[in-house]
Amino acid sequence: MKKLLVVLLSFAFISANAQTADEVIQKYSAAMGGLEAFNKISSAKMTGTVTAQGNDFPVTLQIIAGKAMRTDVDIMGQAIVNVYNNGTGWKINPFAGVTVATDVTGTELTDFKAQSSLSNHLMDYKNRGHKVEYAGQEKMENLNVYKIELTNKDDGKLITYYINAADYMLVKSVMKRDIQGTEVEVETFYSDIKDINGVKFAMVRTQTANGNQLQSIKLDKIELNVPIDANIFNK
Repeated sequence: MKKLLVVLLSFAFISANAQTADEVIQKYSAAMGGLEAFNKISSAKMTGTVTAQGNDFPVTLQIIAGKAMRTDVDIMGQAIVNVYNNGTGWKINPFAGVTVATDVTGTELTDFKAQSSLSNHLMDYKNRGHKVEYAGQEKMENLNVYKIELTNKDDGKLITYYINAADYMLVKSVMKRDIQGTEVEVETFYSDIKDINGVKFAMVRTQTANGNQLQSIKLDKIELNVPIDANIFNK
């Protein structure tokens, strides 16, 4: 009888603490300010610094919510430009031999498109047609985190999100990316969360692969609902 009671009590404890993907996502979304609040933002301009291979470079990200996105990174007087504009995308990267505006397709275009939305895949997964699954809890350093696996509708790729069980902030995401022709698992860490006009943004995002840092982006300023010239997205 004693053993049975222990088993039953253990089961009751697990059931009481179980989460569904929707419950975790809703709490995460609310902690960030709410999907509705993000959807009311028409535009954004973000400026900061990207650090790669020990060097710092100015970066500017301009977004017309859900429609267009442009990033400019200034490297020694030359610009790396990535643009998404209503279903199409293009880039310039003189360091990769792309010296004129060149169309992007496939996974790269999907990545550009995602950056045109201020809410991420997870917060808005239903409207975007993605699939999510609760993958349990685990310990990440000194944090207890919930794991949510999201399958992207556009390219079928899997993204795993790690959400702090204490405050429902996103601390890490993991997905496979093609880097110079090789598929590698890239971890993105989110930190320095700040409230900007009632919604929260991670001001620092650091990407690593195989234990090595690829790049880190530190945002110094975020302006919401500011005028942005639509012509900057034209090829």
